[in-house]
Formats: sequence, structure tokens, C-alpha cells
Amino acid sequence: MPSRLHFAEDDFLRCRFAVSPLWETQQVVRTLKRPERQGYHTGWLRRIEAAAAGLDLAPLWLLMPQPGHCPDWLCPPAIGAAATFAEEIAAVRAADPEAARADTARSLADTPGGLRSPLGRAWLADPARMVAELADAMEAVWHTLVEPDWPRLRALLEADIAFHSRRLAEVGLGELLPEISPRCGWDAGTLTVQCRSEHERHLGGRGLVLMPSVFVWPDVVSTFEPPWQPTLAYPARGIGGLWSTPADHAPDALVRLLGRGRAAVLTALDEPAGTTALAARLALAPSSVSAHLCVLRDAGLLTSHRYGHQVLYERTPLGIALASGG
Repeated sequence: MPSRLHFAEDDFLRCRFAVSPLWETQQVVRTLKRPERQGYHTGWLRRIEAAAAGLDLAPLWLLMPQPGHCPDWLCPPAIGAAATFAEEIAAVRAADPEAARADTARSLADTPGGLRSPLGRAWLADPARMVAELADAMEAVWHTLVEPDWPRLRALLEADIAFHSRRLAEVGLGELLPEISPRCGWDAGTLTVQCRSEHERHLGGRGLVLMPSVFVWPDVVSTFEPPWQPTLAYPARGIGGLWSTPADHAPDALVRLLGRGRAAVLTALDEPAGTTALAARLALAPSSVSAHLCVLRDAGLLTSHRYGHQVLYERTPLGIALASGG
């Protein structure tokens, strides 16, 4: 079903990228319920299986009809590119109970038996308690399943934004949006998204938030209705290799040339990444990784750029040739 977002002149000036740990947390819950979303994440799902079994996800699943409306108050638009989960869950806890009640009632109506279920009736009778209970449930998912891997997830999301920001500067918004996903089309100031819901919205000068996501794959979600900020959530680049482990060793010739530590760092940079993510992936001290990155950059094998709170590194053409043996 098509979703259409119509841009006015001011909207082009108010488009931005964002990362949302709260959104990833919600999408993890959805992925655990939907086998068709699990392909890229099977290794991770096996690793967290026991931890996930200890969580009660049924209340959250009740508000995730397929197809149907999911409450916007429970996962509001991203605050910004560097928002923390604590900041985002605080906004959820501060939701107006009556507005949350109406939003939740709409979602329950799309879930067969949702309005008549004991949980649904209890929520609608006491929306303040509902807000607290569902915020607690989201926070439990975050701490148990997402937070331990957040440095790796965040690095991938920020690398996606760095890449697409460069593409935006090179080709403009009209060409960038179809590149983000084949489900996106652009024609004369209108973005058409093939997704699970059908709606039409004039952005009215509010612009659009572009939000890469690890767990939204294979969907693209044109989400949030008025008064919420228009947002497009799309699969981030590089999720196919997200949970892969690095090779046992870098090529011998590269080790002889650079040394084992620097060769391992260069080999691991299939996607742009920061010091913390590389250190976790390679089981090395962050100080050692930082030193290797500086040497590789000074030698012309890497470039670096700051995004938000961290510096991301990626290979130069020479670095790519060395790492691939070309």
C-alpha cells in the first residue's frame, strides 16, 4: 500500500537524520514476533534467546497489529541524532494519559479481540497506570536485549548517516530517497513509500526525519501522524555483516607489512566504525585501537570524520586495496 508525503519548499530545509535507541528497542520486540524479519539476525537471536524468554513481551505485542496502528506515544519521533535511551523513555513516561488512551484504543481496535481483552480493558480504565507499565516493559527490553550491543548498533547507524549525508550533498534529496530503499519513489516533490499502511500527508513545513534502523528490515516505515514529526525509518546499510565475527587473522602479507594489530583493525573496517565498536569487535583495548587508527590514518589508509559524539573511520581507496589484497 502506498504512503505519500508531500513536500513544500520549506520542508527541504527541515530534513534531518536521527538515531533512536527507543525505536530500535521497539523494533527488537517486533522482530522477535515476526520470523520474516529474523534472517539477518539469526546469530544474535540465538545468543539472546534465553534472556528474551525471561521477558513478558505479550503486552507490547498486543499493541503491534499486522497490519494496523501502533501507538505513537509509546515510541515517539527521535529527539535528535545523539539522543540517549534515558531521554527518550523519559518522554514516554511523560505522555499525557488521555492522549495515550485514545492512541492505544485505536491500536487495540486493530488487534482482533484487543479491546475486549483483560489487559486492554484495564489499560483503558487506568491510562496513567498503562503508561507506566508499558514504559517499564520497554525499559526492560532495552536493558536486557539492546543495551549490551548498543555500541555496535549505534556505530552502524551512525555510519549509515555519514554515508547518506554525503550522498545528500552529492545528488540532492530527490535522488537520495529512492537510493535509501527501492520501496521509496520520488516525483515532483512527493515521496511515495510502499509500506504496510496507506496514508497521505502534507508535511507543512515540518520537514522529514530520516532514521536508519537495524531491526526494521525488510520494511520501510513512513510513521507518525499529526501532531508527531513526520519520520521515515529505513533499513541501515551493512546489516548483513553486523553480527559476523572478524576473520581469525588478517592476511599474512598484510600482517608482515603493518603488524598484527594494525592489520586486524584495517581488515575489520568493512563499514565505517568508531574506536569503541572496533575495540569490542576485536577484543582489544580501546587505547590500542585508537593508536592503530591514528597511525593508519596518518599513513593514508583511513579517513576520519566526526559524527555526533564520536569519530568514525573508514578505508581510503589505498586502504581498501591493501585489505582486499588488490
